[in-house]
Amino acid sequence: MSDCLFCKIIKGEIPSKKVFENNDYFAFRDINPQAPTHVLVIPKKHVAKLTDLKAGDEALVGGLFTVANIIAGEEKIDRKGFRTVLNCGELAGQTVFHLHLHLLGGRMFNWPPG
Repeated sequence: MSDCLFCKIIKGEIPSKKVFENNDYFAFRDINPQAPTHVLVIPKKHVAKLTDLKAGDEALVGGLFTVANIIAGEEKIDRKGFRTVLNCGELAGQTVFHLHLHLLGGRMFNWPPG
């Protein structure tokens, strides 16, 4: 989508602090981090939100978590623990409507969240 912030980041039209990229996914540091490690993992395929996924998109979602796991190892947050968050819709706090997974680590998290 031409007006999507994350699509522009993927294309390099908006700068980001990239931490991972392959043919299907892009990951970068959040500009408003909520933890010492806060990385956004996004598919290169534009999907606005979780409820827009269709049958056949299972691999796309699984890939988000696979990439998050790779980054957690590289960031050395995999041993003590990390949190993944996938917000869906405005009431859940989604502000950019391009499916994205938050990878957060490096501090103690409370439960329940939010």
